[in-house]
Amino acid sequence: MDHFVSIKDLTDYELMHLIKLSDKMDNNGDAPFKEQLFAGNLFFEPSTRTKMSFLVAERKLGIEVLDFHNETSSTKKGESVYDTAKTFESIGASFLVIRHPVNNMAQQLAEQINIPIINAGDGTGEHPTQCLLDLYTIYQEFQEFQGLNIAIAGDIKHSRVARSNAYALQTLGANVFLSCKKEWQDKSLDFTYMELDQAVKTCDVIMLLRVQEERHKQHDRLNKTSYLSQYGLTKERANNMLNHAIIMHPAPVNRGVEIDSELVECKQSRIFKQMENGVKARMAVIYHLFQSRGISYGNYNQKCQPSIVQ
Repeated sequence: MDHFVSIKDLTDYELMHLIKLSDKMDNNGDAPFKEQLFAGNLFFEPSTRTKMSFLVAERKLGIEVLDFHNETSSTKKGESVYDTAKTFESIGASFLVIRHPVNNMAQQLAEQINIPIINAGDGTGEHPTQCLLDLYTIYQEFQEFQGLNIAIAGDIKHSRVARSNAYALQTLGANVFLSCKKEWQDKSLDFTYMELDQAVKTCDVIMLLRVQEERHKQHDRLNKTSYLSQYGLTKERANNMLNHAIIMHPAPVNRGVEIDSELVECKQSRIFKQMENGVKARMAVIYHLFQSRGISYGNYNQKCQPSIVQ
């Protein structure tokens, strides 16, 4: 694996390897890399969970983080994203983590830059590391994907999380359903749509999405007060969920919009567990990228061998 830019690049075998590798990442102070590595985290969009969990993952792996703030960078002087990335490569960055509002930006850089590129979210395209931590969270719960019924509900049309998760879950054998208001359906996604009222009664996972208002056109603005009752996970709907079913959300959560505030930390919610798993999943991606290049040593070599793959 040279880069990590699209979940569609991975087979079911590779996905399971990364899921199980995530489970073997811990905080035992044993930095696995023999060489000194530097990370360039190029975030051109706001981020809390993704940016901070990459930072924690990198530091747990003993990687130095190069400082970058878009608002004070040379991009404000007209420098292109490519030239910014090339600058980081030239001064010694070992890999780049990029979040950008333009679709396929990570893929474009992967074709032009010689160091590994990790996609931390590109426009409405993909969000593969969020997908991996979501898969890991589901695997922790059910130990398998085959035959699971999973509903992805919310702003499907504008969500990169929906796209990455739908394809990955299908690859792993889950039955994927989408649920949203008609205007937010995405015709490019070949999955069955169902009402949330039906989904809560039949699905093992209810995966909610944030309403992506920053990507909406003016006429597509929603009435937040009525959205929850019509399309969100209310307490009444949650009462109809299967006993073993779980609630997920990539966050940030708009409490009282896509989910009733009281459900965010309820017994069936795994929302904060997802955030916790984000560090391990991103450690696994970074570790795997460099392990495939022969850059690793110590206990991690024995602990993280692909014998865990089925």
